[in-house]
Amino acid sequence: MESTPDNSKADTLNDIGVLKRREIEARIVAPLIERFAEEFGEDRVVELARETVVDVARGQGAVLADAMGGNDLAKFADSMENWTKGGALEIEVREQSETTFAFDVVRCQYAEMYRSLDIPELGALLSCNRDGTMVEGFNSDIKFERSQTIMGGATHCDFRYSLESSEVAVEIEDQ
Repeated sequence: MESTPDNSKADTLNDIGVLKRREIEARIVAPLIERFAEEFGEDRVVELARETVVDVARGQGAVLADAMGGNDLAKFADSMENWTKGGALEIEVREQSETTFAFDVVRCQYAEMYRSLDIPELGALLSCNRDGTMVEGFNSDIKFERSQTIMGGATHCDFRYSLESSEVAVEIEDQ
C-alpha cells in the first residue's frame, strides 16, 4: 500500500476552489487525527500530521509551478486566484514587484470554516502550515515571512514573499 499520494501528477482538485477542498479534507482528516490521537497519543499524531501536510504542500508547490508555466514571483502572485476564489480570502496587496509580493489577508473564510466545523485548532495545522512550504516547492529561492494569522487570533495575516535581486537575475539568465 502506498503511504502518500504521488504529488507529481496533475492536480485538478483546486477547480472546486481551495476553500471547498480544505473543508472536504478537514471533514475526513479531523476525525482521523482525533481517533489516532486517542490510540497513539496526541503529540505524536499531530507531529506526523504536520510533517505530512508540509511534505504534501511542498509537492503541490512544484506541481503549481508547472501548471503556472513558471516559478517566478509574478507567476506565484497570479496563482492567488486559486486561494481567493469565491471570496475565500480577501487580500490587500501592500507591494508587488519583481522581487516582492506582500499582502495582508483581511478576511479568511478558511478560519471561519474551521471554526464552523468546531475544529479551529486544526486550521493552522491543515491550512496555514502549508503556506511556507508550498512556496518552497514552487521556487526554493522565494523567502516567506508571516508574523501573524487570523487563525491565530490576529486581525489579519501578513504574507511577505521576496526574492533577492541576485536570485531574480540568475533566474532570468538561466532561461
